[in-house]
Amino acid sequence: PESVRDHSQHRAELLEDRDWEREWMRHYRPMRYGDRLWLCPSWLTPPDPTAINLLLDPGLAFGTGTHPTTAMCLEELACRELEGTAVIDYGCGSGGVGIAARLLGAATTHAVDNDPQALAATTANGALNGLSMANLKVYPHGELPAAVDADLVIANILAGPLQQLATLLTHHLRPGGTLVLSGILAEQADAVSAAYAGCVPLAITRQQEGWVALTGRHSG
Repeated sequence: PESVRDHSQHRAELLEDRDWEREWMRHYRPMRYGDRLWLCPSWLTPPDPTAINLLLDPGLAFGTGTHPTTAMCLEELACRELEGTAVIDYGCGSGGVGIAARLLGAATTHAVDNDPQALAATTANGALNGLSMANLKVYPHGELPAAVDADLVIANILAGPLQQLATLLTHHLRPGGTLVLSGILAEQADAVSAAYAGCVPLAITRQQEGWVALTGRHSG
């Protein structure tokens, strides 16, 4: 009977008591980006001690490096010469992108997020990687000083907020600096690009699982 079939689709079963916030850790493994950068869960031994190893514990913040949007940001960083540069990581999550920039040679990273847990995770992960907070500066959204500018601004958020932040992000980008945007579905790329067209011509530089990363250079 129909009622029996409906009922069978709503079975419940008892599961053993677990720390579900940490259950995913069992399946989280080191990942390599480019030729020189590894992202390693903080509780595992890096597979290549001679590489640049980013140790990460995301805590309750978004950003394990496994999502295509974060992976594309890390791949962009790994292929760039960052020595001595200033970087802004907008929508920093657990801080992986901004911390990776410092480990790859950036002189200063400014990390911004609207989630207090993300700011706490970024601070903790900076310390985990031996970085001074004098060169890894953390700000709530809306509190990044207007005078701060950067050679590279990288923002991994979502298409809508990225369009809304176009004026702000380009304000913080130095003339000739590079903008990298992620968190964008392929079909959203044109709309996001249009929001930045007057200052930073953007093009798709990476694609993964239906997501794209847009990159461009400040035309000023």
